[in-house]
Amino acid sequence: MDKLKERILKEGVTIGSDRINVDGFINHRIDTAFMDEIGQEFAKRFRDVQVDKILTVEASGIAIAVAAARYFGFAPVVFAKKAKPNTMTGDVYQAPCMSFTKQTLNEITVAKKHISKGERILIIDDFLAHGEASHALCSIVEQAGAQVAGIGIVISKDFQGGKAALEAKGYRVETLASVSSMENGKVTFCE
Repeated sequence: MDKLKERILKEGVTIGSDRINVDGFINHRIDTAFMDEIGQEFAKRFRDVQVDKILTVEASGIAIAVAAARYFGFAPVVFAKKAKPNTMTGDVYQAPCMSFTKQTLNEITVAKKHISKGERILIIDDFLAHGEASHALCSIVEQAGAQVAGIGIVISKDFQGGKAALEAKGYRVETLASVSSMENGKVTFCE
């Protein structure tokens, strides 16, 4: 998605050689019109699959998933919680998930009543680095007896191996901007 790449180059700020801050339009201040374009792009890329629900992890993935849901017939959006609240009663699916940006290990949680056996679940998230969040979300889908319809990622840092690891397990991964390197403050995209 060329417009996304342009915004990353113009507004993104690299931090070291492995992190990029895009909080001006994706995950702190949300450009809602642009988010709608991102949702539309995911719908275009996954137009060949049935999507019953969209699954993401709090918090940055929620806005992206909601924007995409419109283009999948307003599919319900379920988000995994990083900490199980005391209001979550009943059975849950859980999976360990290491946060690359926060360097914390979370046990992400989804109430069992929100994902049903046989459903086709599209996973949507903002970033893909090592693939920890996507692997955990796939685990939750599979625990439910549902199917992963695909994984949609806004920005993939391909040099960190997460995308390749997910594809090696047979998952379809669509990324809107794939970064091949981040050196000396410069973002380079995959061809």
